[in-house]
Amino acid sequence: MGLTLEGPVLEGALVRLEPLGHHHAAGLAEAAAENRDTYGFTSVPRGDEVGAYIDAQLGRAADGLLAPYAQVSAVTGRVVGHTSFWDPRPWPWPSREGLCAIEIGFTWLAASAQGTGVNTEAKYLLFRHAFEVWEVARVDLKTDARNARSRAAIASVGATFEGVLRNWGRSWAPGEEDRLRDSAVFSVVAEEWPERRAALEARLAARRAAGGGRP
Repeated sequence: MGLTLEGPVLEGALVRLEPLGHHHAAGLAEAAAENRDTYGFTSVPRGDEVGAYIDAQLGRAADGLLAPYAQVSAVTGRVVGHTSFWDPRPWPWPSREGLCAIEIGFTWLAASAQGTGVNTEAKYLLFRHAFEVWEVARVDLKTDARNARSRAAIASVGATFEGVLRNWGRSWAPGEEDRLRDSAVFSVVAEEWPERRAALEARLAARRAAGGGRP
């Protein structure tokens, strides 16, 4: 497989992850136009920026750096956000092909999709593909260290907090375009995946059995 990231459609009961394209532009613009209060530390395009946002993600994809997805509600068919695989890292031994590690990032959801189980199921689908198809040893997740909401969401899907990397990457906070941020680092490793998979499946099944609520 090398380092080519070709994420296929990943489908669950709540969300369908579709490879990002310009046909998602109107839906992404609508999703991003909802209440933006939770986007203080996250890069989320405004309506007139969606075309350029998609171009940028597809450019990263063409360079083999990223596999971007539109998050689409499996219930309504509406685009509700974006996520991606990115920062692929090869095995350190030339004799072994494929990916040693991958990151899940560039994730955001429309306000109406937050707390509905979409994030939980999307992470489950991405983890499952990474560990069971690509057979990675590790999946990374990072967020601005100040973003308590994002840190809680990442921890809630079973990722382990590993610490804070100071001045690690670009800040996405408004007014901080020329600043670096401290990044909170989380991970799931292959040895943990069977337990994490069972916990996520149980959580999603409980939600389905209840007919609603927040898994």
